[in-house]
Amino acid sequence: MLALHRLLLLLPPPHLAVASPHHAAARRTPRRHVAREGELRGLGASVVGEEAPSSAVVSEEASTSGGPTKFSIKIPVGDRHILVETGHIGRQASASVMVTDGETIVYSSVCLADTPNDPSDFFPMSVHYQERLSAAGRTRLIDRPLRPTMPKGFYYETQILSWVFSYDGIHSPDCLAITAAGVAMALSEVPNKQTIAGVRIGMVNDQFVVNPTTEQMEESELDLVMAGTDSAILMIEGYCDFLSEEKLLQAVQTGQVAIQEICKAIDGLVQKCGKKKMVDAIDLPPPELYRHVEDISGDELVKALQIKEKILRRKALSALEEKVITILSEQGYVAKDESSGASENLADVIEEEDEDEVIEDGEVDEGEVHIKPVSRKPTRQLFSEVDVKLVFKEVSSKYLRRRIVEGGKRSDGRGPCELRPINSQCGLLPRAHGSALFTRGETQALAVVTLGDYQMAQRIDNLVDTEESKSFYLQYTFPPSSVGEVGRIGAPNRREIGHGMLAERSLEPILPPEEDFPYTIRVESTITESNGSSSMASVCGGCLALQDAGVPIKFPVAGIAMGLVLDTLEFGGDGTPLILSDITGAEDASGDMDFKVAGNENGISAFQMDIKVVVGITLPIMEQALLQARDGRKHILNEMSKCSPPPAKELSPYAPLIHVMKVKPNKVNLIIGSGGKTIKSIIEETGVDSIDTGDDGTVKITARDLESLEKSKTIIANLTMVPKVGEIYRNCEIKTIAPYGAFVEIAPGREGLCHISELSSSWLAKAEDAFKVGDRIDVKLIEINDKGQLRLSSRALLPDANQESSSKQQASDSTREKTPQKDNLVKMTTRRPRRKKQAEPSTVENATANTPANNATTSPKDLASQGSEMGKE
Repeated sequence: MLALHRLLLLLPPPHLAVASPHHAAARRTPRRHVAREGELRGLGASVVGEEAPSSAVVSEEASTSGGPTKFSIKIPVGDRHILVETGHIGRQASASVMVTDGETIVYSSVCLADTPNDPSDFFPMSVHYQERLSAAGRTRLIDRPLRPTMPKGFYYETQILSWVFSYDGIHSPDCLAITAAGVAMALSEVPNKQTIAGVRIGMVNDQFVVNPTTEQMEESELDLVMAGTDSAILMIEGYCDFLSEEKLLQAVQTGQVAIQEICKAIDGLVQKCGKKKMVDAIDLPPPELYRHVEDISGDELVKALQIKEKILRRKALSALEEKVITILSEQGYVAKDESSGASENLADVIEEEDEDEVIEDGEVDEGEVHIKPVSRKPTRQLFSEVDVKLVFKEVSSKYLRRRIVEGGKRSDGRGPCELRPINSQCGLLPRAHGSALFTRGETQALAVVTLGDYQMAQRIDNLVDTEESKSFYLQYTFPPSSVGEVGRIGAPNRREIGHGMLAERSLEPILPPEEDFPYTIRVESTITESNGSSSMASVCGGCLALQDAGVPIKFPVAGIAMGLVLDTLEFGGDGTPLILSDITGAEDASGDMDFKVAGNENGISAFQMDIKVVVGITLPIMEQALLQARDGRKHILNEMSKCSPPPAKELSPYAPLIHVMKVKPNKVNLIIGSGGKTIKSIIEETGVDSIDTGDDGTVKITARDLESLEKSKTIIANLTMVPKVGEIYRNCEIKTIAPYGAFVEIAPGREGLCHISELSSSWLAKAEDAFKVGDRIDVKLIEINDKGQLRLSSRALLPDANQESSSKQQASDSTREKTPQKDNLVKMTTRRPRRKKQAEPSTVENATANTPANNATTSPKDLASQGSEMGKE
């Protein structure tokens, strides 16, 4: 009976057992080391059987028609509730839930394979979140906080699928999907360590708002998405308009309180209808293997980790790993055949310890365990080669952390707060509009800026408006050559999309408003070398490239990645968490945090934090990391100011010229013409690249040279002019001769009648006696009748007529000559809301002084930032 008692102690408690006997049989494999309930509790896990305090109440609704029972719970979040429902949909999945906020509904399911994958150092989990094409980057928001909660040694492939079933245009689905996935995982058989939830925090009128509506977000100075457990923070990501570190910490604290309430409510739902966890499926390498690997690698591993160059260090570690496998194979510890190499499992331990118990006649009572006695012959433990590699990686990580904590030195010899050497240069690519090469240690980014018109804007697909486009975007590329490897090249993956978005949102607040710089701006960041923090190198390189392209940014920004060794007591420290500045790839992989922060010395523009351990981090640790990151940004900005050669800070001669003018909205059709005939003819006649018109009367002309730009401006101005009595039109062509006068074209498509009596100061019998079609004359508009027809006079401009009316001219307003329009400057905005509008000027300047025709010092580069023109009334 002693053996049976030991067996019961080793088995998981009922609420953490396998879902069903046949399920257990299908998934059971030999175990070398089985995680027990205590190990999960040691990480602060929320065990299913424990009572979870919650103000929310789980309701159970049985179907009247014999259908499935639905369980639901309303959870208070911010100023409203979210509804979580399960049990009535997706019942063949391990778990599935529907989460509703307003009329936005997200559905998430969790499924896992029937058999485990081969052992690996990466949990085989895939996450798919689907709205439209824009959802790729948001998938990582779900994956990143869930992954730290997965136990080591659980190799069943797990898939999380999330769909937006309904969207009301008010409540955002992305943060809701994090909570939905967390609920589904908590209800499933996957033995995750803790429940997670996610929220969004906005800041409107200096007040924090939990899960703000889309309308509130338009006024918000902060967009923070965060996820965590009831006791710690696991992930934050967001963008802001240079908020201080103190404000950001207050926002995180607000979100943490909301997440705690959600997690407590979810635990109550799990107690009611959660499935039993597959704790016995956790398959860890045997403890003996760690001792063998440390004994063999020991001193050589310490030396290898001190190699400063990444490639040489990687090769040394790879050679040492092969040496460990070879020695263990020679000693007979590594199994040649994987099937015969299974190490001791739970049943083997029980049988060896209970050989004294004898079962007579081979019969046992039903429900008891049939234990067969075996001999206690000493056997050599066999390990698989995959196990050796996994253990070697863990031991290497352990040694690296110990070196940093005990010795105070990192692999490249830096202290915890030191940054790698920084070098930057601009103008590498002569034909590019702007370029910069930013190097920080062994991480390097080549940033290239291209300026263009509206046709270069990036079209994006979303839940609301399929025609939305972005006039500023950053494309991040991470080729395998950047780490000295061979790999596939194809469409951007989720990591590249996420890193590109982080760098894009870091730079966006420093861009000028569209009315000052009417270009579409594309930044391409190609990582040419990588050893950690490549997205932040893209921020630094992108900022320099923007300046080199002549984009009038508000001020420079920089980015830095921070790391963490949380439990320093384990590695010879005093237990105080150790923050690392400017982490390398190895420190990212072996550390407990990857915290990227971008901004200037006064505030933050973007941030992203991932925690690698389920215990998460607390606000004091985050505060220390933010303050240390601020010091790092100051240092980087100072080094960027030493860029050689420096940014050009003026438009490239190869950049297009863009001019924005304003006409009356009802005149836009005159520019376009029937079927676009007129606008096409203007482009063909003048040679400009494009002419874009808006319903509000905005006209944007893009050209390669000043001459073609001026031609198109003149034609459009004449097309859209509003004639006024008293205006004079020079050098106008006679289009038609009639017995009673001549029809004169004062502007393209605009003709007026010059009566025979107004053609000359002397008497004419017939108009053709003095004029013919094609002749050019000067005319004055003397009348516009009720039908809008124009009456012109050439006689009024002749010397005799001028003398007769000289006294009248002196008493009246001076005559205005009609030349191609020199109109008043106005402001316009066509970009998406993220780029802030600039306030309208209180006074209107006269365009005459600023147009190239009247300002000899105006260059083609100055033309891009010139004001708009308003058609005369």
